[in-house]
Amino acid sequence: MEDGPIPAIHGVVRWRLIDLAQWVFEEFRVSISKPTLSRELRRMGFRKLSARPRHHAQDPETAPDFKKGFPPSWARSRAKQPRGTPIEIWFQDEARIGQKNKITRRWARLGTRPSAPHDQRTSSAYIFGAVCPVEGKGAGLVLPCCNTEAMALHLEEISAAVAPDAHVVLVLIQAGWHVSKKLPVPSDITLLPLPPKSPELNPVENISQFMRDNWLSNRVFKSHEDVLDHCCYAWNRLTDMPWTIMSIGTREWAYRS
Repeated sequence: MEDGPIPAIHGVVRWRLIDLAQWVFEEFRVSISKPTLSRELRRMGFRKLSARPRHHAQDPETAPDFKKGFPPSWARSRAKQPRGTPIEIWFQDEARIGQKNKITRRWARLGTRPSAPHDQRTSSAYIFGAVCPVEGKGAGLVLPCCNTEAMALHLEEISAAVAPDAHVVLVLIQAGWHVSKKLPVPSDITLLPLPPKSPELNPVENISQFMRDNWLSNRVFKSHEDVLDHCCYAWNRLTDMPWTIMSIGTREWAYRS
């Protein structure tokens, strides 16, 4: 179950109950009904969950190695600051929100297929978001594009949200506008890029999904200005919920000493 089927052998790319029942019969010559198999799988702790995309070229050791080495990384940032300087760990990312919007799961009666509005227009904006899970605070901007100039504005916004005399270790993916030599970085921020092809290490992806699921999906935006208004509304709602930022954004590996 955990490894999944081998398409060339089993003829499917994901297990369905009927496929598993067939496999059990072929392997053990035991006939089992789908309801019984479903109950047994649930008893064993299995649930039908959405898979998170993973880059096909990702090294499986990349994420574990980064997590092990993360505390020493920000400890080195602390060593470069005056003694007693508090360190805040922030995570940053961008989310594209547009008229061609997402459709999420919703409650509906068994046997029906619910519908949701879906636009084909492509006007969009970007939410530049950063959160400090320990403090439950965030700093965001809604901007028209992703480039070095936009990132510089966001760094200024993050710098303004930092506690007095504190220094920020900002964890972010290796996008071109994040690692550009032309990017002006405030003196109270140290950038710490994530390993290549490992965006799942960034909890801001989960923050963005939370905003999509609760405030931005299943709707049609009337205009570009409407997109901007809803992006600002979603981010402001999020920052009014510090416990949500703490719950979604906290990663134990980031704070091990």
